[in-house]
Amino acid sequence: MNDTATRFRELKRNGRKIAALTAYDYPTARLLDEAGIDLILVGDSLGMVVLGYPDTTSVTLDDMVRHTGAVARGAGNTLVVTDLPIGTYGTPAEAVASAQRLVEAGAQAVKLEGGAEVAPQIRALTAAGIPVLAHIGMLPQHIREEGGYKVKGRTAEEADAIRRDAGAVQDAGAFAVVMEIIIHGLAAEISPALRIPTIGIGSGDGCDGQILVLHDLVGLFPWFRPKFAVPRAELAAPLAQAVREYAAAVRGGGH
Repeated sequence: MNDTATRFRELKRNGRKIAALTAYDYPTARLLDEAGIDLILVGDSLGMVVLGYPDTTSVTLDDMVRHTGAVARGAGNTLVVTDLPIGTYGTPAEAVASAQRLVEAGAQAVKLEGGAEVAPQIRALTAAGIPVLAHIGMLPQHIREEGGYKVKGRTAEEADAIRRDAGAVQDAGAFAVVMEIIIHGLAAEISPALRIPTIGIGSGDGCDGQILVLHDLVGLFPWFRPKFAVPRAELAAPLAQAVREYAAAVRGGGH
């Protein structure tokens, strides 16, 4: 735990931004690792971009264990963090038991959603020697009860709650915190006030780092892309074209 926390705090002190991406399989993880990414998240976003669910709420711990193993085998030098899926960390004891399964599969840290309400879970995990990446702001595992992906921090009351959550997860022992779809000015205010790094997703450039779903970065999920995601490639079209050319060649008697 101390090594991970120390390394990420040093990045923050040195002003070096943290670049993080998701991965769900061996070849992708190996490519990200060889490209020098700072952190690979085995995200429960695999529910949508790999398993075809409408959101993350159908993802199971068994799903996360399987994909964590694949990613860990490909990422030899990069910190591998895995999401604790919905329903697996309701109590501190449950959080530790679930996280231990992920660690056994190859995770070096875990991520869980929530602020002050999950501080006891974060304390229990860190006491067990399992580093924790916190996640505040918009919480995808609560998508159904909230009725969609909504920007957080618009009201003074909501902004104050996010500030409290940021302090709570830091004090509980998280080595960094993901801030998802938070008003940019609020994220920029919170980041320098914390000792731990903030990793933004849709929360502006004022965070200490950024994370994206890989499929959004490289255009591998053309049916939906968040407004905040800036694609660096569009791989779906050439992939489909390669398949069409292959199919035409085979049907024409070639290979």
